[in-house]
Amino acid sequence: MKHLIIYAHPNPQSLNSYLKQTLAEHLWDTGHEVVIRDLCEINFNPILSLEDMQGQRLGKVSDDVRQEQEFISWAEHITFIYPIWWTGMPAVMKGFIDRVFSYGFAYRYDQGVQKGLLKGKLTTVINTHGKSKAEYEEIGMDKALSLTSDKGIFTYCGFEINQHFFFDKADKANLEVIEDWKQQILKTFKSNSTTIKN
Repeated sequence: MKHLIIYAHPNPQSLNSYLKQTLAEHLWDTGHEVVIRDLCEINFNPILSLEDMQGQRLGKVSDDVRQEQEFISWAEHITFIYPIWWTGMPAVMKGFIDRVFSYGFAYRYDQGVQKGLLKGKLTTVINTHGKSKAEYEEIGMDKALSLTSDKGIFTYCGFEINQHFFFDKADKANLEVIEDWKQQILKTFKSNSTTIKN
């Protein structure tokens, strides 16, 4: 299977980096094709410009955006790995969505009806955050995070969500907890990485 990992964290020694590398090595070792797009490493420009906005409606995108769209078109399973900061995506990941998931590529409207254009692709989302699950549940933030990303972005564009992981209290996680998270991730890829549902 063709796997694309889209990753956003500036620290190569971070927990997110460890999870990214663990997943990539598992996929390589089990015979999958893997491409990693480290948005900080490639210095992806996250700013949606007026030129971008005007071009999107005409089906024109810049070269850097076209390159990322080609990776997405190639992939069968796309994994997003990023921390939750200020109850949302890091700016570079949000900017990636703004620019790359453009009108006519990721979605369009047919006679006023929205249509996701990335159907037939699985997506897995791996998030870490500092708050506990209990704290987020108490204020409804757990549902808000799922709604804004899963419904507002990924299924909107046609992806089928394989799994969305929220790993809490990540800044205090010990080796045993991290190992458990690692096994959760690998388990879902062992069971689902070879099947695409249409």
